Amino acid sequence: MKKILLIEDVEDTVELVQKILTAHGYAFAHAPDAETGLQLALQYLPDLILLDLGLPDYDGQTLAGWIHNERSLLAIPLIAFTAWPEETAKQMVASYGFNGYISKPIVNVNAFSESVASFLK
Repeated sequence: MKKILLIEDVEDTVELVQKILTAHGYAFAHAPDAETGLQLALQYLPDLILLDLGLPDYDGQTLAGWIHNERSLLAIPLIAFTAWPEETAKQMVASYGFNGYISKPIVNVNAFSESVASFLK
């Protein structure tokens, strides 16, 4: 079973993502802020990290840098999970070493789960 870590502070988004991912057979973990997210990533060693760019303690770009400095996390795909416009999201992906991005809010459940599956390949 693939493990996915969501680092996100909006509870409604967390609940929706958890429902979608667990319905598709993924193990799910959640952190509400950057510091907790880094610690959980190091302990949980997920197969994929979905990272909100606007967190309450540090921004997602800062956390991406921390993750890239941890040897045990380097091979894990890091996906920006953002409501920012597509052009901005693409710039963040290129500038901060993300493997890709998924837009939110989640409008199409099937498209979201297909995106997650594609990043796990």
